[in-house]
Amino acid sequence: MTRPDHLPDHLIAEEEHVKLPVDPGTATRVETDSLGTVEVPADAYWGVHTMRALENFPISKRPISVYPELIRALASVKQAAARANREVGVLSDTKAAFIDQACQRIIDGDFHDQFVVGVIQGGAGTSTNMNANEVITNVALELAGYDKGRYDILHPIDDVNRSQSTNDTYPTALKIALAFSLATLLTELELLRQSFLRKADEFHEVLKVGRTQLQDAVPMTLGQEFHGFATTLGEDHARLTETIWLLSEINLGATAIGTGITADPGYGAAAVRHLNAITGLSLESAPDLIESTSDAGAFMSFSGSLKRSAIKLSKICNDLRLLSSGPQAGFGEINLPPRQAGSSIMPGKVNPVIPEAVSQVAYAIAGTDVTVTMAAEAGQLQLNAFEPVIAHSLLQSITWMRQACWTLRVNCVDGITANVERLGAMVASSVGVITALIPFIGYGAASTLAKEALATGRPVADLVVEAGLMTRQDVERQLAPSRLSGIHPVTSAIPVIDLQGEPHE
Repeated sequence: MTRPDHLPDHLIAEEEHVKLPVDPGTATRVETDSLGTVEVPADAYWGVHTMRALENFPISKRPISVYPELIRALASVKQAAARANREVGVLSDTKAAFIDQACQRIIDGDFHDQFVVGVIQGGAGTSTNMNANEVITNVALELAGYDKGRYDILHPIDDVNRSQSTNDTYPTALKIALAFSLATLLTELELLRQSFLRKADEFHEVLKVGRTQLQDAVPMTLGQEFHGFATTLGEDHARLTETIWLLSEINLGATAIGTGITADPGYGAAAVRHLNAITGLSLESAPDLIESTSDAGAFMSFSGSLKRSAIKLSKICNDLRLLSSGPQAGFGEINLPPRQAGSSIMPGKVNPVIPEAVSQVAYAIAGTDVTVTMAAEAGQLQLNAFEPVIAHSLLQSITWMRQACWTLRVNCVDGITANVERLGAMVASSVGVITALIPFIGYGAASTLAKEALATGRPVADLVVEAGLMTRQDVERQLAPSRLSGIHPVTSAIPVIDLQGEPHE
């Protein structure tokens, strides 16, 4: 019961996140703002300002409640503000206590369905801030024993929004939401890294042909390849962890443009202190509140780091798709767990659907990075009006990437197996293994025998022995997996012999 009934039919769809009252006679209450009066569903915890937003922005069909971290962050900011306002003496103990309780209910997960404004909205986040103010107010009123809408008792702006502006509460809440959300992403990224490490250990002795430019190169182990994937994810985990400092500097207390107008001089420091206690974060007030209020550079840098990680994850997925290609006419080196039928026309076909999905998430994150960049650039003078699309872009990217890491780990990596026989056969017939013998037979001889091996299809080891360049025992020792993969490299000076069997320096 959250949409005005006068919206045109084409804006009402089955997938809409809010529904019209089934009964046209649904009870309402009347609320007033500077534009006039509006009827609001009587059981709604939001009010007139939220209703205006629902009328104005029927765009995304996604309410801000799809990002619970943002709702928790908004409630945390309002709770800190109430405690700070009580501390500096501009809010009574009674009002502050009920606001505090209402905020805690929301932090604990209650009333999230009442945050109904769309993620895309004009006004620099004012609709989101107003939605929070109204829900907190009406929850507090009920806790105090009053009906919703009794703003003569407790007011959404005069009390809940006291000493605040959208322009400092919204970006502060967004940074907190990103910090909360990032923590969950980092957890999944680490779990995925551990999954690749387990596979690296499992495939430790499985020799395979390495490739550069999609052409056969020198041998390595499948374990080394998977360990490389894990190392990449570890580096990304470290880089994303470093971005937390970008989110620690906030402008709470700046109010409208950074001058702190309407706020007590002691409010800002008190609000930040209380906010740290509530969130467990290490936030600090920006040294220049005017600059901090207008600048969205932190969001742009954060987005760039997120894109970097997503693109590198997609590269890993591309490798998994190549390595599992076939199964008969492709590389066929590894098997991905079969997750679903791959074709409506070709029986038995199974596609690498999980890596495909993860790569698509990476493409979307790259796109949202462009959105964040453009929105950051579009800020004018003392404010950036486009932070709602920045918020949506970043929170969606984190959410999608977190879920992508989960499905890649659970539905793909954990179940990967190696085609050991095929890998061994390819190494045995690979000309690239002769590279390991160059220290013993020289580059010239190796090149000659490599061409012969390619022309005849005969194993390199046999040709080397037949040429009298090395004994069978020596060849097998140097072509052992530990040698070929570099685990036990050759480091000492070795006499080199030519095709005529003469040693030379």
